[in-house]
Amino acid sequence: MGQEPVEKHLPSFSIVLETENLANANLKGLSQSLASLAQQDVSPTQANEVWLIDSGDAPANLLEQLCEKYSWIKVHQVPLGTGYYKAKMLGAELSTGEIVVYFDSDCSYQTNWLRNILTPFTQEDQVQIVAGETMTRGLGIYGTAMVIAYIFPPYSGEETLTPTTQYFLNNVAFRREFLLQHSIPTQLPLYRGNCAIHAYKLCQEGYTIWRQPQARATHAPPSSVSHFFWRFLLIGHDYYWQNTLLAQANFDPGGYRNSMAGLREKMKVFIDRFRKMVRHEPRHLVYIPIALPVALSAVALVAVGYIITSIKGNYLLTVYNNLLGEV
Repeated sequence: MGQEPVEKHLPSFSIVLETENLANANLKGLSQSLASLAQQDVSPTQANEVWLIDSGDAPANLLEQLCEKYSWIKVHQVPLGTGYYKAKMLGAELSTGEIVVYFDSDCSYQTNWLRNILTPFTQEDQVQIVAGETMTRGLGIYGTAMVIAYIFPPYSGEETLTPTTQYFLNNVAFRREFLLQHSIPTQLPLYRGNCAIHAYKLCQEGYTIWRQPQARATHAPPSSVSHFFWRFLLIGHDYYWQNTLLAQANFDPGGYRNSMAGLREKMKVFIDRFRKMVRHEPRHLVYIPIALPVALSAVALVAVGYIITSIKGNYLLTVYNNLLGEV
């Protein structure tokens, strides 16, 4: 690893992936994700390390095959049950590159993704965080529904680096020393919302998260009925706890706790998402009438998850983790 010299204008970097994300996802996603990394125009062999933090969620024979195919992978075993954010932070601690780049097993990356997410660090020493854009991939009744309803919005279509208030941990890079000094919290009552809390805190402290719209990835939608059911319930769980934690910290991101203001804001977000979705792929218009019931069922599950969590705290997450433990 690191045998090929890094291009002179790029900083040294390490890349981190974990297998915890495979607990409820399609195993083929890991192979697809690594294949998209192998095809980058900045080769992963230029990285100081490409860490695969394995918590036992990938079969040993699959890991062996991948390591044979991609000799630049370095597997680091962690105890079964190690959480997503803890695994990600451990990857940063193990890394030696100036920049830590995060990617996920359920995402695929455009061939210039790595170059585009690294380049802003060469332009300004004060750049500490660069967030790429991740959108849900899919077309058809289910695919269009998920582009409408799932977490990841369509690409903005912009070209320049701009400040933002959020990042997704499947497509972001940090200066390593900055990240270790401002760690992503790992002990929160959330499933996948820790990075939102982290982003809000960094913005409150005066740091800028830079959005790089040319660092593009696509994220798989939920891969089964069970995955769909639990993923949207847990989005509701996370929304509840994000609001609660931000309220406890006396930090209100844009008035979301005001119900009317929150409703208006969500309508603006939906209209913007719809416009970008159609601009990116006009064929979605054909499927929208049939896809809307599926999208609305996802929204209903989010609402149910929010209500259950407001009444019974960590009930949903506990049940979900217990179900995973039985598999």
